[in-house]
Amino acid sequence: MNINPNSEKPIFIQIAEQLEDSIFTGVFPEETKIPSTNEIAALFNINPHTVLKGMNMLVDEEIIYKKRGLGMFVKTGAVEKIRRSRQTQFYDRYVEALIAEAKKLQMTKEDIISLIERGFNDERD
Repeated sequence: MNINPNSEKPIFIQIAEQLEDSIFTGVFPEETKIPSTNEIAALFNINPHTVLKGMNMLVDEEIIYKKRGLGMFVKTGAVEKIRRSRQTQFYDRYVEALIAEAKKLQMTKEDIISLIERGFNDERD
């Protein structure tokens, strides 16, 4: 996890996003325990209440849940829930903007598809 105290984004949101990303990428598999608020707070030298606020965002989104006396755990189905949310965000952030700009450029649907296919073919991983 990487927290930037100088970011305009509040630390509790950074915590939530970093935990979500760690869950999505498999660092914390479903039904496994995540680090405690005190562990994360000590790691980044921040207030445990700030960490808890970020974790509670994920509880509200049903990504993690609390087992009384044991800590926070990744909920079954969390990865799929995150995937669906990110796909929606991808559409909202990128696809709508792409289509709006393409229309300004008088590009057709086929022109856009061609560019996307070219991008996948030129991919270098």
